[in-house]
Amino acid sequence: MSLFLPEGNLINTEENQSYINNPDKLREACAKQKILEAKAVVCDCEHNLHLNLGGVRAIIPREEGAIGIREGTVRDIAVISRVNRPVCFVITDITTDSSGAPLAVLSREKAQKKCFNNYIDTLIAGDIVDAKVTRLESFGVFADIGCGIAALMPIDRISVSRIEHPRERFTVGMNIKAVINTIENGRISLSHKELLGTWRQNAEMFSTGETVTGIIRSVESYGSFVELAPNLAGLAEPNPIVEKGMQASVFIKNIIPNKMKIKLIVIDTFAYNYAPKQPKYFISGGHMERFVYSPEDSDKLVVSEFSE
Repeated sequence: MSLFLPEGNLINTEENQSYINNPDKLREACAKQKILEAKAVVCDCEHNLHLNLGGVRAIIPREEGAIGIREGTVRDIAVISRVNRPVCFVITDITTDSSGAPLAVLSREKAQKKCFNNYIDTLIAGDIVDAKVTRLESFGVFADIGCGIAALMPIDRISVSRIEHPRERFTVGMNIKAVINTIENGRISLSHKELLGTWRQNAEMFSTGETVTGIIRSVESYGSFVELAPNLAGLAEPNPIVEKGMQASVFIKNIIPNKMKIKLIVIDTFAYNYAPKQPKYFISGGHMERFVYSPEDSDKLVVSEFSE
């Protein structure tokens, strides 16, 4: 696991709590430039963030709120949106306020730069990383891959089975795994589907003759495609009761690995309410240069390449 975690994953650790609740250890953390986390409680009219470190008042000046704020390349919403959320920081000074009480001066920007220099700049395509979902958009997911630094996961990289919106797979705040897909001009894109297993690994969770639950992903004249798992779908025979987006109970008629086909019969349908669950990962760490989704004897090759 990386030493530079997505924001929110450090705050409740024993080590972090031992620092932020002890004024003497705050000075030690300042000297070591140690990355800590605490919840931002207020963003004032000048967009400075205010925190409470075990009874010691603390402030993150606006220009220290995130990489790019100082230069104007990042909007102030990056600071404002942190209220009531954990923020990472290093302590740059411990001084006193106008009343003589201790005041810790913090920098989230410096914590993020440490993360970039010591972690993110070492990543290459194919590395598997920890991430936390921070925003869901129709085109994809933004995820924190360390100290609040976001990367984009396009919607078509979330799973093999196509979805209408990322909310079908994720919720904001969900901890996930991701693969570094590309790094271009400092921008990082992520992939996810390679961690959800090959066609064969997913198909082995099902057996001919079973009746299971699926989601109708598309309806065609020759049948409907039913998602059995995020990386697996089958084709059901035409049925007038099915509509796209429904949940269905389906009978597994046949499983054909060399054609990557699963033949289904729809038994019943009912309304589908999205309730994303933590993804099931077949790979959760390390590095991959190539992911082959299709079975060895398949007529079709489906592969992801990550080597630079």
